[in-house]
Amino acid sequence: MDCYTANWNPLGDSAFYRKYELYSMDWDLKEDLKDCLVAAAPYGGPIALLRNCWRKEKAASVRPVLEIYSASGMPLASLLWKSGPVVALGWSAEEELLCVQEDGAVLVYGLHGDFRRHFSMGNEVLQNRVLDARIFHTEFGSGVAILTGAYRFTLSANVGDLKLRRMPEVPGLQSAPSCWTTLCHDRVTHILLAVGPDLYLLDHATCSTVTPAGLAPGVSSFLQMAVSFTYRYLALFTDTGYIWMGTASLKEKLCEFNCNIRAPPKQMVWCSRPRSKEKAVVVAWEKRLMVVGNVPESIQFVLDEDSYLVPELDGVRIFSRSTHEFLHEVPVASEEIFKIASMAPGALLLEAQKEYEKESQKADEYLREIQELGQLVQAVQQCIEAAGHEHQPDMQKSLLRAASFGKCFLDRFPPDSFVRMCQDLRVLNAIRDYHIGIPLTYSQYKQLTIQVLLDRLVLRRLYPLAIQICEYLRLPEVQGVSRILAHWACYKVQQKDVSDEDVARAINQKLGDTPGVSYSDIAARAYGCGRTELAIKLLEYEPRSGEQVPLLLKMKRSKLALSKAIESGDTDLVFTVLLHLKNELNRGDFFMTLRNQPMALSLYRQFCKHQELDTLKDLYNQDDNHQELGSFHIRASYASEERIEGRVAALQTAADAFYKAKNEFAAKATEDQMRLLRLQRRLEDELGGHFLDLSLHDTVTTLILGGHNKRAEQLARDFRIPDKRLWWLKLAALANLEDWEELEKFSKSKKSPIGYLPFVEICMKQHNKYEAKKYASRVGPEQKVKALLLVGEVAQAADVAIEHRNEAELSLVLSHCTGTTDGATADKIQRARAQAQKK
Repeated sequence: MDCYTANWNPLGDSAFYRKYELYSMDWDLKEDLKDCLVAAAPYGGPIALLRNCWRKEKAASVRPVLEIYSASGMPLASLLWKSGPVVALGWSAEEELLCVQEDGAVLVYGLHGDFRRHFSMGNEVLQNRVLDARIFHTEFGSGVAILTGAYRFTLSANVGDLKLRRMPEVPGLQSAPSCWTTLCHDRVTHILLAVGPDLYLLDHATCSTVTPAGLAPGVSSFLQMAVSFTYRYLALFTDTGYIWMGTASLKEKLCEFNCNIRAPPKQMVWCSRPRSKEKAVVVAWEKRLMVVGNVPESIQFVLDEDSYLVPELDGVRIFSRSTHEFLHEVPVASEEIFKIASMAPGALLLEAQKEYEKESQKADEYLREIQELGQLVQAVQQCIEAAGHEHQPDMQKSLLRAASFGKCFLDRFPPDSFVRMCQDLRVLNAIRDYHIGIPLTYSQYKQLTIQVLLDRLVLRRLYPLAIQICEYLRLPEVQGVSRILAHWACYKVQQKDVSDEDVARAINQKLGDTPGVSYSDIAARAYGCGRTELAIKLLEYEPRSGEQVPLLLKMKRSKLALSKAIESGDTDLVFTVLLHLKNELNRGDFFMTLRNQPMALSLYRQFCKHQELDTLKDLYNQDDNHQELGSFHIRASYASEERIEGRVAALQTAADAFYKAKNEFAAKATEDQMRLLRLQRRLEDELGGHFLDLSLHDTVTTLILGGHNKRAEQLARDFRIPDKRLWWLKLAALANLEDWEELEKFSKSKKSPIGYLPFVEICMKQHNKYEAKKYASRVGPEQKVKALLLVGEVAQAADVAIEHRNEAELSLVLSHCTGTTDGATADKIQRARAQAQKK
């Protein structure tokens, strides 16, 4: 234990800081770090270097090289810089490299040096040039802040959704501020800058002067600023050699430290772990590194090489040409277990486990001591927690073995925390490997989440490792393996040295029918890379036609898209392709395409019936479909023609089409309709009233209702209306008119072809029982009973039924006998039934 704590450095009485090596850097740097623009991403991210030749009085004739390395110094990309002078580099939260140029353009590169996009910070920045820039991160994204040559600030809080904001002018500012930084508070980004002894805070509308609480007098300039990782705290380095630390609002002072060095530091960053009560700042000069806090003492390290500081969530990464180290506050669990002469439960449990391995009886003594204090559960939890904060696998194993040993003496200790820690450490050790180069701590890993870590592995094209982690953690396929395989496939299609056939086959063999994988997305990526044929081959594996068709249309493979849409049976999809084809092809080619696809042609005809009648007519003409053409002209005669001459002409065209289609019935019916229209027009001219567009039956009825019986009879003869139908029409019309005298004359004009029961029924319908009785006597014997019952002559109907000896008629009459009024009649029928049964 004594050896283990050799690199612990106390800061006051309550906190220890330790610095350990992450990697021995093997990168072959051609330039010193001090001569380069340097940007390192947080959470163990990559490092970008670009020789800063533009700051020199005489720029070198050789173009600089932009180099990107992993945190372990493994080269990821190298490209010759061919654009303009760069002022600042920075990494976005998605690990995209932002290169801010002097002209205000921001170039965005991927982790492997692939150009992604660019955007401008506005015309004002272009005109006044860029003096300085900051790339910052908030919970809403990654932002860029610019200081222009006019000493004005412009920023965008989220480069993914670029909205430029020009900050207010600082009164009397005639030169660049000595230092400045960005602050994020209440979802608003502020600029804090120092001009001499004054501090100014800029928000979107105002510029206000602020004064740090409790600042020592005598300050004439602020030389450096540092904001904490979470934007809660701020540190200021003054020209008097004092470091003021407090809240980011500057309203509360935490402490003030005199470092006795007035030279401005190269860098100043915060170094505090989450939920720690101790706040510390790391300050770096050319050859010295100092850790200061709210105690009079400080921790100092000698820097043998030019170094660069990277603030992290729970510490500071420090890298140079030869080493990459991590400086952080020793976690509470580790401090309690490993500090000298510790009697914490975790320390005793670790000693007990070591003695147990030596087969020493002291193991029992330590264990009994923990159990007597009732702290065995706490001891196990301490060991588990401390294991997470250890970087060396040997120490992790030692602590986990101690936790496992202690668990054996607990009845109901939940295993979840132990198992989860084992899994997390295995993942962390895998990604900390030199060849991977992501030195995440346990706290950073928990903050980052496993999904983001997998995204970063995919970004580095470490697909096998990402898949192994998913399978080890048993993540759902859609969130894990499937998603990673989809990213792998999208990368695979970019390998242009491999044939389309080989790439498509390799992707299908690897993916198969993996759930959650969209071949259409992969095909879209292939099309974006200019590999149209590969995209089409990949779409063959896509089972969802709704995903195939839009991409085929985008690739201008409309005919293939139509075939796929028809195969799917989705009419909406077919309509989508048809409308696209109509706009893409000329009229003749479009119709020829439809002729080869009967289903599409049928659906398009349905569309044209409601939307484009002229196109429908052209389709019928092209196909010589005279039957449908005739029907089209009939519909058109009523839908679009208002004048009678136009209707008749359209009907004549329809009749000609029906004759060509050899449909004589339809042709004759159309000619009859033309004749009826002319007759109706004549009737309107001669008699007045409304006759047009009435049916033949309605025309006859209207004539009868108007008292034009002879005209009605003549019309019936002209159009060969059968007598039965004419009698029904005249009977209904006269009854509606209640012209009973004319109805009686009509009934006596000749023998009724429909009988006289309809007369009885229609009179009763008009509630005229008197007239109904006239016709009931004329009804034939087979319908006599029904007629008598309609007029209410139940007794007489019973006599007729008994005379006929018809059981059905007897039952019908009996059903009409109600109450005491028809009691005698009912008895009479029952006696007649009884006599019939005896016989």
